[in-house]
Amino acid sequence: MFIQVEDTPNPDALKFKPGVPVMGASGPVLEYLDGRSAHPSPLARRLFRVDGVKSVLLGPDFITISKDPEDPWQLMKPDLFASIMDHFASGQPVYNPEAEAAGGAADTAPDEDDDEVVAMIKELLDSRIRPAIQEDGGDVEFKGFDHDSGIVKLMLKGSCRSCSSSTVTLKNGIEQMLMHYLPEVLSVEQVTDELEDLASQEFAKLEKKLAQE
Repeated sequence: MFIQVEDTPNPDALKFKPGVPVMGASGPVLEYLDGRSAHPSPLARRLFRVDGVKSVLLGPDFITISKDPEDPWQLMKPDLFASIMDHFASGQPVYNPEAEAAGGAADTAPDEDDDEVVAMIKELLDSRIRPAIQEDGGDVEFKGFDHDSGIVKLMLKGSCRSCSSSTVTLKNGIEQMLMHYLPEVLSVEQVTDELEDLASQEFAKLEKKLAQE
């Protein structure tokens, strides 16, 4: 197996392309932020055994791996290559849907409760925006639309999650496209999950404590 590695806009995230389908073109895009949540994916579980792995995103034909800033890629890559090759040689599935639902592209699936604006937002995300972001090893998840304020709420994933240019991606890319096609959209905001917010708060407390010592 020949695994290609591509840089992403985030220096702490790399895109690995094993040359075979990962989730497949019609499958969901799944992201795991720790080894415990990766239970449904044998591949993700293997990758989290490598020291320094912070998150794993499984795309149609790629795997985006994010690391802790202090861990160098040159030390991690051999173990990551071995983990990916061992998984595909094992014959195990990448993801076991029966183990537990883990989110993904289903957030843009049509719903009978969607109004015309929400349906169009989902269509644009799925057909125009998500493929472009996946090229950089990331993904975007629709989290809601407030009709009163005109705000679309999105969650960036993979390499985009902690990338310094994520705000530029939101404002100069996604926001402009949605506003161009939908006058009802006035702004786009990024949201984070509760676990990520908690981890950021604890890290900030630790940094402050270390600075005082």
